[in-house]
Formats: sequence, C-alpha cells, structure tokens
Amino acid sequence: MYAEDLSSNEINELPIYQFSGGIFVIDTQEKLNQFAPLLQGQEILGFDTETRPSFKKGKVNPVSLLQLTTPTQAFLIRINKIGLPDKIKAILADRNSRKIGLAIKDDIKVLREINEFTPKSFIDLQDYVDEYGIAAKSLKKITAIVLNKRISKSQQVTNWEREGLSEAQQIYAATDAWVCLQIYKNLK
Repeated sequence: MYAEDLSSNEINELPIYQFSGGIFVIDTQEKLNQFAPLLQGQEILGFDTETRPSFKKGKVNPVSLLQLTTPTQAFLIRINKIGLPDKIKAILADRNSRKIGLAIKDDIKVLREINEFTPKSFIDLQDYVDEYGIAAKSLKKITAIVLNKRISKSQQVTNWEREGLSEAQQIYAATDAWVCLQIYKNLK
C-alpha cells in the first residue's frame, strides 16, 4: 500500500503541507498557566523538539523548544526561557496521552536532563512505519509516502534561542510536531 522510499525528485513534485491552526508560544509562567489546560487530558499529541544548531564538531547545544500539537493547535514551549515546567512534565509522563514523534529517543533524553520524568505512551514513527513496509526514516520522506505531501525543512538550522521566534520558525516548528500526528492518524 505504501512505497518503501521516495527520491528527492519525487518528493519535490508533491504539494507543500504545513500547519495552519493556532500557534501559541509559551515563554512565560503566565502563558503556561493560560495554555497548559488546553494540553492536559489530550488523548493524542504531536511531539518534537528544536535545538539551536552547533557548527562545531562535538558541541551539542541544549534543547531550546518543545512542540506539542493537537489537530488544530500548536504549543511552542520555549525551554530556553522557562525550562521544563512540572505541568508539561506531567503531560509527558501521562500514560493516557499518546505522544507521537520521530526519532524521539534523544529528545526525551535531553528533556529528562532538564527536569526528570518517566516518559509514558510515546510512539516513535521511525519504528511504527516499519509495520507498513516503509523503510524511509526521515520525516520529510515519511510525510511524502504516507500523506502524499511535502514539508519544508528550510527553518531547521535557524537560531531557536533568538529573542522572538519568526513566523516562519513558528510554522516550521508547529508543522514538524503536527505532521507526526497526521501521519499516525492516517496509518491508523
């Protein structure tokens, strides 16, 4: 039913796909208190993180941003500004809330270094797509194979610690987590 892999040329022919719902940047305790209730109790969330790129061999920067998305809302939590608050940690440890992401092992590891939690109900699409005969492992390829759409990765190596995230960064970050949710739902 699904292709095993696609070439870059095949992917470039596909229509662009991006998140178009509400994006909420959480960078203060007040915004956390305002938006956390919208995340709590969600049965399924898209999950991703962003880190300021390092162009020095062996240097890894701390995680800057945690993205959690519903089908219509994206919550961009500025870890570099507010850390990993207990309210968010509780969501990551909630067994009743599935968190769908891609290559999530390192993401979870760095988040646990900030504020220890026991991760529950995480689903890594890299493992999940194996059941469908999909050999591709990148989000761009899996999106193309499962959804027949193309996502942009142009903002991937931007500065995620800048004072204010640009609109392009916000859409990119929201899309990366949200598309994981869309892929999972489509495969289900």
